[in-house]
Amino acid sequence: MKAAVFYEPGVVKVEEKDDPVIHGDEVLVRVMAAGICGTDLHIYDGAKGASECFPPVVLGHEFAGIVEAVGEDVVHVKVGDHITVDPSIMCGKCYACQTGRPHFCESYSATGVTYDGGFAQLCKVREEQVYELKKEVPFEEGAMCEPLGCCLHGIDRAGIRTGDTVLIIGGGTIGQIMIQLARLAGAATVILSEPIESKREMGLKMGADYAVDPMEKTPFDLMKEEGIREINVTIECVGRKDTMLDAFRYVGNEGHILLFGLTEPDCEIPVKPYEIFQRELTVTASYVNPFSHGRAAGLVNSGKIRLADLIYDRLPLDEINEVFKIRGKNGKMMIFPNE
Repeated sequence: MKAAVFYEPGVVKVEEKDDPVIHGDEVLVRVMAAGICGTDLHIYDGAKGASECFPPVVLGHEFAGIVEAVGEDVVHVKVGDHITVDPSIMCGKCYACQTGRPHFCESYSATGVTYDGGFAQLCKVREEQVYELKKEVPFEEGAMCEPLGCCLHGIDRAGIRTGDTVLIIGGGTIGQIMIQLARLAGAATVILSEPIESKREMGLKMGADYAVDPMEKTPFDLMKEEGIREINVTIECVGRKDTMLDAFRYVGNEGHILLFGLTEPDCEIPVKPYEIFQRELTVTASYVNPFSHGRAAGLVNSGKIRLADLIYDRLPLDEINEVFKIRGKNGKMMIFPNE
């Protein structure tokens, strides 16, 4: 098979590899679409992913495809199924797993980070990682179940109540998904803060009521103009110090702040505990996708989430190095290994 192998920071080579051999509860997947994630870019640059990465390895943890073969112990998956893959692998035995928090598994690993992933024509995974897609669902949308699942976990932690006003900071792929999930969670008003015009336009298309350019108008200015009394939840989807401070600045009393954007490991922001006390703020974060990939697949299968519009470009595996150079600044980049 053809695969894009990550050897060291800045070095990915498209080359021939032996086809994976499956046994027991393993499933062989013909990868039809695989998304480039911010984690892939971090690893490519030499940073750590959510789990340990030991090159050489095939990256790609957001993918969907067709079941090519199944091991002798596989029960619920059959050849020909269209599926999406949850990359997370947990032991099920440690204290975190036994107490219902598998994303903190002491042996946490991931397909496409620790083990060979979706930037290849074929990939093997465990049956427990596989979720079925309806045959009419495009594979690129199925591949986006992984980031969608991560966003669902974030929304679970954000504390949105029916009728709330929610501010999304950052209109990248994650921000656009968060707009839709905030609406599905019951938000009455959704505001997007994003400096790039095309992303503001996309945000309105995805269901935001307002989209402001923070270089020209603050959310406070918008609130005054539109008679919005208070922002109940702020969701930061950028991962920068200034935008995280904005999440604190704009949220109202008793508000919830979700710091979802991934910062550099040594990033620090000044926080005033007295302000948190006086305003009864709840500050939380979100890490990977525990028990949410199946829910993401359910949303995609139902057609109640819009993902295709968020895909900026679709490219063959041979052009993957170009994707790492472009870095997906305009939207989700999708690789098609079997085209």
